[in-house]
Amino acid sequence: MAKTKLEFVCRECGVAHPQWAGQCLECKAWNTLEEVVVSQVTASKPASLQDLPPSKVQRLSEIKTESKPRLTTGLTELDRTLGGGLVDGSVVLIGGDPGIGKSTLILQAMSVINKNNTALYVSGEESAQQVSDRAVRLGIKEDVLLLNETHLEKIIKLAKELQPKVIVIDSIQTMVTDGSASAPGSVTQVRDCAAQLTQYAKQTNTILFLIGHVTKGGALAGPRILEHMVDCVLYFEGDAGGRYRIIRAVKNRFGAVNEISVFAMCETGLQQVENPSAIFLSNQVKPSPGSMVMVTREATRPLMIEVQALVDQSNGNPKRVSVGLDQNRLALQLAILHKHGGIATFDQDVFVNVVGGIKVNETASDLVVMLTIMSSLRDRVIPNDWIAFGEVGLTGEVRPVYNAIERLAEAQKHGFKIAIIPKANIPKKPIKGLKVVPVEYLYQALQYMSENT
Repeated sequence: MAKTKLEFVCRECGVAHPQWAGQCLECKAWNTLEEVVVSQVTASKPASLQDLPPSKVQRLSEIKTESKPRLTTGLTELDRTLGGGLVDGSVVLIGGDPGIGKSTLILQAMSVINKNNTALYVSGEESAQQVSDRAVRLGIKEDVLLLNETHLEKIIKLAKELQPKVIVIDSIQTMVTDGSASAPGSVTQVRDCAAQLTQYAKQTNTILFLIGHVTKGGALAGPRILEHMVDCVLYFEGDAGGRYRIIRAVKNRFGAVNEISVFAMCETGLQQVENPSAIFLSNQVKPSPGSMVMVTREATRPLMIEVQALVDQSNGNPKRVSVGLDQNRLALQLAILHKHGGIATFDQDVFVNVVGGIKVNETASDLVVMLTIMSSLRDRVIPNDWIAFGEVGLTGEVRPVYNAIERLAEAQKHGFKIAIIPKANIPKKPIKGLKVVPVEYLYQALQYMSENT
């Protein structure tokens, strides 16, 4: 019988410590060390991986660069987020809140993949009857191979026999391996199971999906090294009780980072939203003060989103609330608005919201936020066919943003007539049906708005 010992492993970075401490010595995180039981006798290679093809040393000049066609999931929105489809030997990690639709999405994709390739769905949380009931509810008729198992060695042994093209592990936190004596879901178990599955996928060119749990803070449960192991990390965003779901790629070795895809949850599963700009606009028939549309960029996709602002008299300490935008940047925008626009809000409560629940991280939202704040404060209605984008500097200058031509083309496609943009982003060729209003400083945009609303 192998002797065991205790170690304290950081759940953030996975580094082991001989004794407990309040702070991890590696990543400096507090209260992240967990006690685990490990075996003193460790094999050089797990028995389940010993008969895989041997590794060999190659020169870069000897390796042929081949552009192999990607495997489609049958969902064009998901393929877009993945960078065009699935790559042989790739490992994709999907995380999200409970009940948001991770298993539903993967089961829909597996039903399409299984038509021409073998797909193995390994469920460690739900019974076979529960998975079957979901498939019937979704109208899936393809016979996807289903396995109820949490023992990693048995899963890999069966995978060697079936040789599936795609394997789904639902979820990685339920898997256990003989190489670790700790409890399922612990840092050591998650790290060891993910490492063995990743090695198997790489050496056999098998596509691997790992479904992961998330913590209360929204981060993937388990060691941080889990995200470094895989090729692609996808996050589900959106309210579990709401209709729309946004899948964002926070890491992708085969495509653009921060690419998003939008789905709508229906009775028959997740339906693709091919024109996501439409759902982020409120579609008000009568325009109201404090509302304006901007064009943001999510990786390679331009999106039309509506920004709303509400400015009201404060009864004490003024509030600054921002939903979907950086809270600290709102204070900076109000200071610029006061200094270079002559608009004071020190005695006003300011609330800013992005319609649709999307989060805007780029500075191109500065101009539209300031215009909506002025619109609400002065009770001026901005027409529905106006858009704006641009970064505003501390000296009041309106700085250019990237991909301005694509943003203007998206606005023109949705029927917008006037675009207030940085002077440096003026297109070389005029865009039919869209009047471009170039501004070099913030006061010019405020002046144009005052004279035309």
